[in-house]
Amino acid sequence: MIPLKDTIPSKTKPVINYLIIIITCIIFFLQLSAGVRHNFLIDSYAFIPKELYLFLNNDLLSISPFKRMFTSMFLHGGFFHLLGNMLYLYIFGDNVEDTLGHFNYLIFYILSGIIAAFFHYLFNPASSVPTLGASGAVAGVMGAYFVLFPKSRVITLVPIFIFFQIIEIPAFFFLLFWFLMQLMYGSASLFSGIQNIAWWAHIGGFVFGIVVSILFSLTKYLRRY
Repeated sequence: MIPLKDTIPSKTKPVINYLIIIITCIIFFLQLSAGVRHNFLIDSYAFIPKELYLFLNNDLLSISPFKRMFTSMFLHGGFFHLLGNMLYLYIFGDNVEDTLGHFNYLIFYILSGIIAAFFHYLFNPASSVPTLGASGAVAGVMGAYFVLFPKSRVITLVPIFIFFQIIEIPAFFFLLFWFLMQLMYGSASLFSGIQNIAWWAHIGGFVFGIVVSILFSLTKYLRRY
């Protein structure tokens, strides 16, 4: 299923969401222009769980694992990796920014990426495979949207045999299905040992988004009374 747009227009211009998309795209094209230095950028700025493990066990006296948690969310492994993340961010991010406010949304997005990286570490602490991409941070945005806009609908391109059909799917079910798929693949990866996709980063980011949006809504509700 490919989401095309949601049915709730944003009330304000999502300047932070646009800015994040623009910066991420610029960094990706800088990656492409780096040529042979592309691998150096990955090695220097992608998140590597094993480095955090060594750091926490006092075997690596460096703050680079925490820096990498931040920098890794702006790197991507390919064009379709970038396109998928930015499409989901474009669709779901504007309404979340509307609700949280511009500055809060920026902080939330960054924290989502960092928490997502930490979740990936928890399930893959010995992995030396570089992890990169905005998926964890975007998952946080999706988790927040799941709580804040459950009655919204997502206009989705759905393949049916050899044809494509455009249908409206309730956002609650669209995002729940997405999360359950991440959970299924993430659980399978624990048994297979295959780490080509950071499923648990997606799961961690989504759960973090749910928690933050519930706390935000609760705080907003209590301030009224």
